[in-house]
Amino acid sequence: MKSMTGFGRGAAATADGLTGFAVEISSVNRKQLEIRINLPRELSMLEPAVRSAVNARISRGSLAVRVALEGESTALGVPKVNRAALTGLIEQFRRVQEATGIPGQIEIQHLALVPGVIEDVALDASQPWIEEVLLRAVEAAVDNLLAMRSAEGKSIEADFARRLELLESLVDRIEPVAAGLPAFMREKMREKLKNAGLEVEYDDERLLKELVIYSDKSDVTEELTRLRSHFGQFRNFIRAEQEQAGRSLDFLVQEIFREITTLGNKACCCEVTPLVVEFKSELEKIREQVQNIE
Repeated sequence: MKSMTGFGRGAAATADGLTGFAVEISSVNRKQLEIRINLPRELSMLEPAVRSAVNARISRGSLAVRVALEGESTALGVPKVNRAALTGLIEQFRRVQEATGIPGQIEIQHLALVPGVIEDVALDASQPWIEEVLLRAVEAAVDNLLAMRSAEGKSIEADFARRLELLESLVDRIEPVAAGLPAFMREKMREKLKNAGLEVEYDDERLLKELVIYSDKSDVTEELTRLRSHFGQFRNFIRAEQEQAGRSLDFLVQEIFREITTLGNKACCCEVTPLVVEFKSELEKIREQVQNIE
């Protein structure tokens, strides 16, 4: 089980160390997968490859992927001398010296400072080695992100286990109280009939049938059975080595809430109601945590 919150950084460079990439991926919870990629302009054509590499290993969450250039060179290119501009400048300086008699040597370091003499020529980002190095950095960042998400997932799993035990204990306390409610409701109805002064035979088949129907409305056996079944399924999901348990757990939490609400409505009495309120409070804490599970 993995959390959807995490951070990972990875880096890779060419063998000569001249060109490298640093990739950072941050992740927060989201129902679906959303990937936002920030690439240097020179690498924009590689965005589909980066997206595919991340998408292959992560199924849910909102991810921000940032790629920066590293290495001895800070650009995907090699400085190049504009020979035409350089020779043209030299020729013009010589003519000026001949025409004016100005002495002095033409120094190359001075010429290199003239705009346009030295140019940065970007490499073609479609070259295979660029994509290969970049994707190595992406994979390293994803590895570290997943490691952090798994570590947080283990912590959340332990929290789920503790809260699930509490919910089970509350159900254990509700069950004996709720078990006596149907009989209590029948006696209560008989008492009402008696106090109303109605002349009825208590062994009347029609009356007994109506009393059973009335008392069955407070029978929560079905809800208790379903709750325990959901607890077992929930525990199986958090214990299993499953990559994507978030959606299943979210569904189970909704079902548990539905069952406890029905139980609370049917078994509405001063002993059960506080336990139902406590149950829902703990279940809400689980629901909030489930939103962060991949």
